[in-house]
Amino acid sequence: MEELEELVNRAKSEIAGADTLERLRQLEVAYLGRKGKVTSVLRSVGHLPPEQRPAAGRTANRLRAELAEAFNARGEQLQLGAASRACGRREVDVTLPGTAVKPGRTHPLMRVWRDVEAIFIGMGFDVVEGNEVETDYFNFTALNVPKDHPARDMQDSFYLADDIVLRTQTSPVQVRMMRELAPRLPVRLVHPGKTYRRGDDDYTHSPMFHQMECLYVDKGIGLQHLKGVLLEFARRFHGPETQIRLRPSYFPFTEPSAEVDVTCAWCHGEGCRICKGTGWIEILGAGLVHPNVLRHGGYDPDEVTGFAFGMGLDRQAQLRYGIDNVRLLFLNDWRMLQQV
Repeated sequence: MEELEELVNRAKSEIAGADTLERLRQLEVAYLGRKGKVTSVLRSVGHLPPEQRPAAGRTANRLRAELAEAFNARGEQLQLGAASRACGRREVDVTLPGTAVKPGRTHPLMRVWRDVEAIFIGMGFDVVEGNEVETDYFNFTALNVPKDHPARDMQDSFYLADDIVLRTQTSPVQVRMMRELAPRLPVRLVHPGKTYRRGDDDYTHSPMFHQMECLYVDKGIGLQHLKGVLLEFARRFHGPETQIRLRPSYFPFTEPSAEVDVTCAWCHGEGCRICKGTGWIEILGAGLVHPNVLRHGGYDPDEVTGFAFGMGLDRQAQLRYGIDNVRLLFLNDWRMLQQV
């Protein structure tokens, strides 16, 4: 302890004499760094007899705190002095108006992300997160994607190893959460996040994009429940007059499956350039959870059913803000961000 007190007093003297911030930083490293003089003495406290350690530890911590406070105080003095000298070297007209600082704003994609989350939370769904790096099993096999399915082709997926892939969809969270929750009912989840696919980088596609998956599992769930939730979401997000339609489709993890369209927000179903004259715009894919997926999740498809759907959040942002190039969402061009 005597050695430590002597070191601290010597350090305080050198701190008082430090005339630059650089010199002060050098002293701080020399005394309090990982290999500093004070740090070395503090480590020796552990070698004292057990009955001496508590008192020695308290004294050591007090002295170290005093030294750290001395460094901070001298640093503030040197910073104030540097600022004063800088101001003295130039004339300042205090009557001139200050420089305006533009406030930041929420990115349109994050605004849509939060709004969609809030809608589903209001309908009783829980928000969960999942892994962006997934195993082949959870990304494909557990979702009833056979070995010869085109989605497994290396041209579509980013493989990090033979059985490790950047997730191509947020659907793997379905099986992981069902396994965690089974046999609890009901299961009501939404899981947003980043997804990755190899493909074209153009006005409507990006190798990294954002999805939000929805899963509802319980006894007696049917297409009528799916349509009711989808209609409620569409009207809350796109407007109270919005209508939806379900078109038969195919997804390996749902049966039956459907593509879901909403009435065009620009022409209200009359037909325009945006909807290519149809009056409808596709927003997501949906369907009843395939029995094999329920089994992989730990539920008996003879006892329970469920529905699932997934939407592209980038697509929702494009529709809401009239953005015709998805790449604008990732460039962060201030001119675009000011308009939305």
